[in-house]
Amino acid sequence: MNWRIPVALSLMLLAGLLLFLLAPILTPFVVSFVLAYVSNPVVLQFQKWRFPRSLAVALVFGLFVLFLVIALFGLVPALQRQIFSLASRIPVYIDWLITVAIPWMQHSWGLDFSTLDLGSMKTALTQHWRDVGKWLGGAAFRVSETGLDVISWVINLALIPVISFYLMRDWDGLLKRIDALISPGARPRVRQLTKETDEVLSSFMRGQLTVMVVLALVYCIGLSVMGLDLALPIGLLAGAVSFVPYMGVLVGALAAGAAALFQFHDATMLLWVAAVFMIGQILEGFVLTPLLIGDRLGLHPVAVIFAVMAGGQLFGFIGVLLALPVAAVLVVLLRHLHNAYSETPLPRRKQKRRKKTLKAGHVKSQAT
Repeated sequence: MNWRIPVALSLMLLAGLLLFLLAPILTPFVVSFVLAYVSNPVVLQFQKWRFPRSLAVALVFGLFVLFLVIALFGLVPALQRQIFSLASRIPVYIDWLITVAIPWMQHSWGLDFSTLDLGSMKTALTQHWRDVGKWLGGAAFRVSETGLDVISWVINLALIPVISFYLMRDWDGLLKRIDALISPGARPRVRQLTKETDEVLSSFMRGQLTVMVVLALVYCIGLSVMGLDLALPIGLLAGAVSFVPYMGVLVGALAAGAAALFQFHDATMLLWVAAVFMIGQILEGFVLTPLLIGDRLGLHPVAVIFAVMAGGQLFGFIGVLLALPVAAVLVVLLRHLHNAYSETPLPRRKQKRRKKTLKAGHVKSQAT
């Protein structure tokens, strides 16, 4: 047996163990790597326009920061207004729940809500909803008694732009150094593997990001047209989780349906909610996904859901975000391993045994 195979497997297991143990500190590095990988084609385009590498990186970095600033100043106030409006209407929603929704459910379904003291709940929310909002706003600063979690979060957030800038600037040099570490005999196969992985990963990430943005716009616009107060947060949430099959439409439709019932007190508005998400689903299934993504990932929807859940279980939120890109890379690796295994000739002893079996079968068929 070739000694390189167990050594390679041992190194892969060791690398996986190190990634698992170092997961708490890997977040800024993983995010920075993803940003550098996604931004590198734009940097290369600037270089084609005769820009130096450092200047191209600075321009792309500046555009990215500008986009974040516009998003923060444009989306955050709108989100704050809609959430504040929701909080201010909680007593009205509770009153409708007590006087209309619960009696209807008791009459239609025979449910018993006598154990719930909804009157006291309404009074408490009416008197203290501002305090509840303030408590929620400051909850992030009370997650740790010592404050170390907050300090770690701030440090990680500050490290992301620094690490991203250096990775973007030295991306080509890092690739050349990694290529120089590979043995000359294995270099053609590794380069081919890297090329296919880059094609699958880049096309999938660009396509999936475009699908998420378009769906978020469709959901936000559609829910805003029907007059839903929480159109922006629900639309953004549904678009953000749409990378998991059917998760975006499921989460968005349930949240929008509940919000529509509480706001309009009219069950017919659920038809408008269903129409909005049906349009988004049709657009995704028949236009966006075939055009932008296709079958580049090559995974069954059940495998996609498992990959996302496994990533979340092992590495938290970052694992959820990276589950599908990692799965895309693994698909390419497994395809190459399968091709290499299929092309490997059988040992001579097995080949001789197989020839004897075929010869005996041929003699027996002639005798009969």
